[in-house]
Amino acid sequence: MTGTREKQSDKAIEQRMQQLADEIEKHNKAYYVDNNPTISDELYDSMFQELVRLEQQYPQYKTLFSPTERVGASVKAEILKVKHVIPMLSIHTETDYTAQGAYDFDERVRRELELKADAAPIEYDCELKFDGLAINIRYEKGILVQAATRGDGYEGEDVTANVRTIKTLPLKVEGFPDVFEVRGEVILHKSEFERINREQKEKGLKLFANPRNAAAGCLRQLDPSITAERNLSFYAYGYGEVSEALAKTQYELLTYLKEKGFPVADTRRLAYGPKELQEFHVLVEKIRDDLPFDIDGVVYKVNSFALQKTLGFVSREPRWACAHKYPPQEVQTIVQDITIQVGRTGKLTPVARLKPVFVGGTTISNASLHNEEFLENMGVKIGDTVVVRRAGDVIPEIVRVIKELRPANARDFVMPDFCPVCGSHAYKEEGEKDRKCTGGLFCQAQRVQSILHFVSRKAMGIDGIGEKLAEQLVTKGLVENISDIYRLKKEQIKGLEKMGDKSSDNLIASIEKSKNTTLERFLYAIGIPDVGESTARTLAQHFKTLKNCQSAGLEQLLEVDDVGESTAEKILHFFAEEKNIKVITELQELGVHWEETEAGREQEQVFAGMTFVLTGTLPRLSRDEASDIIRKAGGKVSGSVSKKTTYVLAGDAAGSKLEKAHALGVKVIDEAELMNMLSKDNETNE
Repeated sequence: MTGTREKQSDKAIEQRMQQLADEIEKHNKAYYVDNNPTISDELYDSMFQELVRLEQQYPQYKTLFSPTERVGASVKAEILKVKHVIPMLSIHTETDYTAQGAYDFDERVRRELELKADAAPIEYDCELKFDGLAINIRYEKGILVQAATRGDGYEGEDVTANVRTIKTLPLKVEGFPDVFEVRGEVILHKSEFERINREQKEKGLKLFANPRNAAAGCLRQLDPSITAERNLSFYAYGYGEVSEALAKTQYELLTYLKEKGFPVADTRRLAYGPKELQEFHVLVEKIRDDLPFDIDGVVYKVNSFALQKTLGFVSREPRWACAHKYPPQEVQTIVQDITIQVGRTGKLTPVARLKPVFVGGTTISNASLHNEEFLENMGVKIGDTVVVRRAGDVIPEIVRVIKELRPANARDFVMPDFCPVCGSHAYKEEGEKDRKCTGGLFCQAQRVQSILHFVSRKAMGIDGIGEKLAEQLVTKGLVENISDIYRLKKEQIKGLEKMGDKSSDNLIASIEKSKNTTLERFLYAIGIPDVGESTARTLAQHFKTLKNCQSAGLEQLLEVDDVGESTAEKILHFFAEEKNIKVITELQELGVHWEETEAGREQEQVFAGMTFVLTGTLPRLSRDEASDIIRKAGGKVSGSVSKKTTYVLAGDAAGSKLEKAHALGVKVIDEAELMNMLSKDNETNE
């Protein structure tokens, strides 16, 4: 009986390995060939790692056709095939997102090199892990003669005509060896991805799922003139076949390629030992969202080519390199329900209630479905399997529905005609995307949301009032409008849930401290429709005083940056409402105040009329702190470099913005120079 059970167990393991192999091959084709992924990267990595583990444990069941022996998938039949002289193999992925991932890689390298514990740390080259399409570009006597995709690692697709359209890639290189194959990544910058998808939508065509798939689609166009319109980018990171060696290390190679005119990512550095590897991993994570392109991790490479040769390869991967990923930002989950959330302005927002899933560094269970139009276009049903994306502090969103996994009992969701909180009629104005509740101030949901917005960090910055406390303040009648917050007494809040002596004292102190604010924070806090943090700032800078802003007419409002006709009309309507003016007056009578900048003081602002762009990590100031300093001195802070940019404020690990500044001749300054400019102005004023 024991032998029979063992045979059954072995048979089950063999079947599981075959099932995994078949699934991985299917998803390889969907991702690499069809440019239409059907599962998340996290789920794919999990399946692949499970197969690797099983093959290591049960090598007798591993086949010659296992996807672990391959890199990607077969090339498309209608495109010419190119055999790689030197295989384009992928690298090992560290899926442990913590510091341990860096230490594990370093430990493996040291073990393979048989280094003793007291040996000097290994020198590594640290780079970005681009989320694009790997390309091998062959130059003969300095002329670009062929470009091919990675394909299955041994044979790729000929995309020479399309690669020639990449404007940043040199077609001819002076002083190059007779044969030199440059390897790198073809990517699509985020701004170009958004532009292409806008055009796709206008033409009624299918939208691309992400920049990586858009780049792949552009590169595989049969008509190069279409590719030329898509503004693809290329970044070099290695080499294939060469007729002569030109560098002894990876860092020297990239420096040489950059000198020859090839784009190389500025965010790279040498590291010594695992601690410095992890420091690079942390640094890049901080600036990741500011990069103009998508990455999903960093790459560590043993810097010395001699040591790389000693280390060699294992199966499909080099021992001398690895990719250290970040927590996945796109994952797969199930829509368990769809409900309505009523916002502070009465907007009814459909929200997907998800099966909890870990994404972008946190567990999420909800994702906004924005409005009826989004709901209709996305085609989400209750019960659907969806892919959810989260980046940094961005609200999680559903990016696509996996209709192949839709269950038979999936249900449609219909937007309600009445507010689910107060029962008031919900309407949608012609030309508007949002349905709104007409309940106004007596809609409890709007009062709670108004309080939460008013006390938020970038508004009045009152610590201690979360959603549960705000709900108690409303339901017990302690706060009927935002001015009542400044009437609260310790005795009133002490008895509320989780509010003891200390927490009550802290809340009262925070409320008192918030009375000293700024005009831009106040304009943002009072909840004018369509007036976000940026628009509130431009209103404050333009009008200088609240009185000027309140009394401004349509033409005056339209003179303000960021204010269009629709927003201007909403501002006019807000200040025309007597109840709104009453609340504003009450707030000021209760002690809320700020220093107003009169028009006559404008010339004292040293940065008036100047535009700054920030890039990299500053030594002492955070991005927000530096931006506030610039704005308070009259300057503007922009997110992109142009000929109109006055200064680029650059710190450590500055990205492509620094490169563009040099190209356009924009002056680059550091934090010390910024503070020196301010101190000189103060000396002049004294």
